[in-house]
Formats: sequence, structure tokens, C-alpha cells
Amino acid sequence: MIHIGISPIAWQNDDLPDLTAAYTMEQALQEAREIGFTGVERGRRMPQDTAGLRAYLDRYDIALCGGWCSGNLMVNSVAEEIEAVRAQVEQFVDLRAPCLVYAECSNTVQGQQGTSVNDRPKLHRDKITAYASRLSELAKWMADEGMTLAYHHHMGSMIEDQDDVDALMDGSSPEVTLLYDTGHIAFGGADVLGTLDKWGDRIRHVHYKDVRADVAAQARTHGWSFLDAVIAGAFTVPGDQGGSIDFAAVTDRLAGMGYDGWIVVEAEQDPAKAPPFEYSRIGYDHIAALCKAAGLVVAARPGAGA
Repeated sequence: MIHIGISPIAWQNDDLPDLTAAYTMEQALQEAREIGFTGVERGRRMPQDTAGLRAYLDRYDIALCGGWCSGNLMVNSVAEEIEAVRAQVEQFVDLRAPCLVYAECSNTVQGQQGTSVNDRPKLHRDKITAYASRLSELAKWMADEGMTLAYHHHMGSMIEDQDDVDALMDGSSPEVTLLYDTGHIAFGGADVLGTLDKWGDRIRHVHYKDVRADVAAQARTHGWSFLDAVIAGAFTVPGDQGGSIDFAAVTDRLAGMGYDGWIVVEAEQDPAKAPPFEYSRIGYDHIAALCKAAGLVVAARPGAGA
């Protein structure tokens, strides 16, 4: 069963709040549900307490399908990191989210608009392997608590390209699962389909994000920051003719490996150029059509524990 969710980032960009100042989180959830999305990832401008967040999501008849967690395991001990993420893990367990989207942020440049995305931290494999060992301890603790850690490879971070992803997966235990994000895989220069083939058994959460290849290339050539690349339109939704990723092939691969879970649209753009409702509807309709063609059944309503 496939559940189609969305990140509210098109309406409410936490890293570039001025870009989406004309939109509210309430509009994001209302329009997402109107389009047909049955889940939403947690945004910073949602209620932070569990009871408040549950009531907020219930108001819009939408499930919590994950959410970002800024990790600091490169500078924290495992014990310190467990305490840092404990409240979010408990909340996600209570709200029956499928996973916690974890990414190392202690040394990332993704939020630094004055720093080129090309200047992101690049670690030797042995350092990633050591990190992966400690990440495994964190993931095992989360699993014991009833939550899945889904690691997000991300532009501007220390886990970005194919070598990084492979080293992290090779060096970690099965409790460390992979958030498979098509946009970040493609922008990072990794193999979109090859990553699925190699690490499909470790993928528990999926982001469908397309890349405008010409914009991504300009970002690399001219040394733009990640955020400036976003503003320029490096990302878009699946189904946009300006995109470059073969989502039919990706969806067929997911069907072939028996993927059962969420496909989440996450495609931050300038809403003045890409109106959130219009583009999010394009994304939903495209995913639904691809799933049907691939023989994947799409859930019509939020599912308990989905």
C-alpha cells in the first residue's frame, strides 16, 4: 500500500521564511488535503506539543508522515544525542509517524546562504564509517522505542554524493534506514536508479523531488549556495515538464522491490514562480498515475499507523 504525503515546505519554507511569507501553515494543510494528500511531514510552524499537534492534524484529517530532525552526532556523544532527540521520538511514536527523518547538521552548509553548496564538508570514508557506527547505536535505541531512523542524504551536508551514501550504509547496521530523496540524489551527482537497486532493502521512506538539471548545473558552476539554488528553481515537483528525473522508472523499481510506505512530495520553490496549490496538485496527480501504472495501490485516507 502506498500513501502519498507532502512536506509543507512549498507553502512554508522554514529556511527561507520570507520566500513564503504570503502563505500560512493552515493553508498548506487545507490545500494539501483538498488535493488528495493523506499525510504531511511536520513543519516548524505547527504546534510543537504532542496534544496540540494531534488536534491540529485531526482538524485537517491528515496524518503525520514523518518530519525533519537536525542531528548533531558529530559533536555529541550517543547518550547526549539520545537526550536531544528523545522528545521528538516520543512525539512521533505517539502520533504513529512512520519514521524520523534524521540528518547530520552540526557541520552542514545547507542553511548558509553565503556559502557555496560546493564547499560542503567532504569526509574520508573511514570517518563516515566511524560516524555510521555511532549512528547505528542511535538508530537501535530509536527502534527499541518504536521509531525508525531514516537518514536523509542532503545537499550541502557531509552525506551528499554516492560515495557518502554507500559509506554510510555499508558502515551502519540495518536499523539505520535510508530516506531515498530523488532530488538530492540527482543534484548530488549520485545514481538515482542505482541507489534504489543497491540499497532498496534499507529504504523505508521516499521523497519525490525533481531537479531542473540546467539550474543545478549553474549552481555548481557558479558556486551558488543551496538556498540560492532553491530560489533559482533547482527543484520542482514530479510531473513538471522542466524536471529531469524518470519517475516512471523509479516507481517501477519501487513496485518491483515491494515498497510499502509513504511517497512524499517535497519540492521547495519560489511560490511566485510555482504556486504551491497548482504545483502540488501536479505532483500528486503524477504520482497517483505512476503508481496505478506500476500496479501500486494508493491509500485514499490516512491509515492508522501509516
